[in-house]
Amino acid sequence: MNPKITDWQGKRVWLVGASSGIGAAVAKELLQRGARVAISGRSLEKLRALQLDSALLLPCDATDTASLAAARQTLLAAWAGVDLVVYLAGDYVPMRADSFDLALAEKIIAVNFNGAMRLAATVLPDLRVGGGIAFVASVAGYRGLPKALAYGPGKAALIHFAECLHLDLAPKGIGVWLINPGFVSTQLTAKNDFAMPALQTPEQAAIATVNGFKTGNFEIHYPKRFTRFMKFMAVLPYRLYFPLLRRMTGG
Repeated sequence: MNPKITDWQGKRVWLVGASSGIGAAVAKELLQRGARVAISGRSLEKLRALQLDSALLLPCDATDTASLAAARQTLLAAWAGVDLVVYLAGDYVPMRADSFDLALAEKIIAVNFNGAMRLAATVLPDLRVGGGIAFVASVAGYRGLPKALAYGPGKAALIHFAECLHLDLAPKGIGVWLINPGFVSTQLTAKNDFAMPALQTPEQAAIATVNGFKTGNFEIHYPKRFTRFMKFMAVLPYRLYFPLLRRMTGG
């Protein structure tokens, strides 16, 4: 369904949202495998703090079209092209109906979904056969979950966007990958006040992400023992899904 990337030596990879968490771990993993890596985040200081001396630092705001365009120009000037672009930027605040904050919800969706669309619009002319673009969404986008009133909808929209883009680009030999992690221990998931099943480290997530490109599959999801259960939940009829989820989560 997608190109199979088995050899990263010399591959030019731009990671947007790589100053911490999964993004930073993926950058380190790719560099170890011989890729040429560009990393973006809003803070140049945070990018420098990763101490990835061989990485190209491209500070930018993923939600700002002009900022992305400027970073792209710097990238093309340095590399004359790009093989893979990965959107990893994300934001999360637990939110339910009794604490719904519209301004905050819109900010979260701006990062989790609008930024991904803006990046796609920025780099679509640069994508070539054998490479492509990947989006990190979440299993939280499979179906409605408690405390995900802002986070879940943005990830669901990103899943749908990636599916539509894949339909257009895959016949041309250009890959579109959807990456759906389960729980990963980051600054964002530290906000949760509940036990997170099958919790992984960013390093484990990075290895699973990079290895996922070997398969040629559209979706890369992990850890399987958790994501397969979430996929099962996603196909249940609402009359079963809602009561079962409430029993499981107490919500």
